[in-house]
Parts: sequence; structure tokens; C-alpha cells
Amino acid sequence: MRNIFMLILLLALAPSALAGKRLDAELQTAQRALAAGDYKKAYALYARHRAKNPLAQFTLGLFHREGWGRPADPAAACGWFEKAAHQGIPAAQQFLGDCLADGIGRTADGKAAEGWYRKAAANGIAYALCAAGGLYVKGAGVDKDVRHGLDLCTRAARSDSPPAMLRLADYYREGTDVPQDLVKARHWYKMAAERRSREAQYRLGIMLGEGQGGEADPAAALFWLETAAAEGHAPAYLPTAVLYANAAPDPKTGALAPEHLAKIYLWISAAKARATDPAELAETARIEAMVLAVMPASWLPELDRKVAEHLAKYDRR
Repeated sequence: MRNIFMLILLLALAPSALAGKRLDAELQTAQRALAAGDYKKAYALYARHRAKNPLAQFTLGLFHREGWGRPADPAAACGWFEKAAHQGIPAAQQFLGDCLADGIGRTADGKAAEGWYRKAAANGIAYALCAAGGLYVKGAGVDKDVRHGLDLCTRAARSDSPPAMLRLADYYREGTDVPQDLVKARHWYKMAAERRSREAQYRLGIMLGEGQGGEADPAAALFWLETAAAEGHAPAYLPTAVLYANAAPDPKTGALAPEHLAKIYLWISAAKARATDPAELAETARIEAMVLAVMPASWLPELDRKVAEHLAKYDRR
């Protein structure tokens, strides 16, 4: 929860710095309680200001959406986002658009959703324009128009929105509602990966490794997969270990370099700890057995410590 209140401010507030300071000032005690993980106290403190402070309303919505200290309640979250949206909180306007698009706590209304998405976009939430585009791609409450939907999402991506870049790349990779274009998918994954989207880094690594949307580049694939893995993106653990296992052997010894053996063990151990799919568990066990057969046992305590530290840092909450 460290720095969570600053994140809420960045997400929620309208461009007026003065308004931001005013809204922030009366919520400092609530912020400290939330940062400390005292959800019960924080909720009560935010609730004191629920009548007039839209940032408090938005944050109460987050409590219900994320399940902070209580069971998640999407309908209640949408109610709070609606209050904050009407008072000009840009992220609340986007989230209200989601509520309307998905019919959470109300009848789905694509046209109304688009209206709120456009308000959020006008107030600085670029991704909201891509969310509006998604309505047209799917034909969700609006007349289906894939070209228009892609245009809206592309405009958002070109406004330097990593989530829009990721969504656009997904459209082109999946080829379900949009004609598949792996070259464009790879381009937009790269753009998002360079802006630290872990999912984009993972997807780009897979495409580079398999030669999708262009020539295969194992070195670049390893770079992006390990970058995502190092940030705790669990799907990247196993493919990172596999790429290290397939690395060229040391020409002097004909065996894998010691640092590569250590990397294989680190990432295969992380993958084993997070895997639930039987096929993935079987693959991690196979690779782990191969590594343990050749890796000195004296390395294990230090490597196991590093794995434990990594998993604790990115432990799912």
C-alpha cells in the first residue's frame, strides 16, 4: 500500500492543482491509515467526507472494487464512481463508463458508457478513448464499426497510453474481432513494453522468441521475458528459464555457462512456486531435474534465498 494515496491522486484528480491540494488536505489522516493497511480505519475516515469530497467518493469506490478490507462489491463501487464522476474526477468517469458498458448494478448502456469515456479522455485519461473504441469493435450497445473502434484505440495509443497500446496489440494478435496483423501486434507490444508494461514485455518476448510478426530474435526475447519476470510477472518465469536452458553452451566446456545454470534454477523455481496448470508443473519439474543433475548443490542455499525474496516481494495479495 506504500504511496497508494499518491497513485489515487494521479489517477483521479482533474488538472487543477489547486483543487487537488484542497481535496488532498482534508484526507491526509485517511491516507496514512490506508498506506498503513488499516482498511477499517481508512474507510471510516474517507466516509466522513463522502458527501462533498469527490476524491473520498472515488477512493471508497476503490475499496469496494478492489476488496480492500471487505468483500469486493462491484455494484457499490460503481455507485461511488458515479458520484465522483459527476463531480469531475476523470478516472471515476472512466470507471463509470466501464460500469455502464458492463451493466454493473444497472442495465448496460453502450451510448452512455461512450459519453463518460469521452469525458474522461477530454480530462486527460487517454486510455478511455480506447475503451470507447472497444464498444465499436464489439458492437456493445453501439453500432459495430471495427475501423472506427480501432481508430479511437490507435489515437489513445498514440497519446502515449501504455494500456491502450497493450489493448491494441491484443486485438491484432488475437484476430478475433479485428483482422489479425502480427506485425502491428509486435509493434504495439514493443511500444508498451518500452513503457514498462509487464504484460507487453511478456507478449513481446514470446513473439520475438517464436518469430511472430517478424524475424525471431532469441536474445531480444530473453531480454524482454526476463525484464517482465524480474518485475514479478509470473507467466514470464517458465519461458525465461526455457530460453536460458536453450542458450548456446560454453565453447570451452561444451556445457551451459555457470551463470546460465543459476538463472535456469532461479526462474524455474519461481515458475514452480506459481504454476497451477498440470502441464506447466510437469515441464517445470522436468527442467528442474535436469538442472539439479549438473548444478553444484552448494549453490542451492543462496539461490533459494534469492527466489524466496523475489516471490515475497511480488507475493499476490
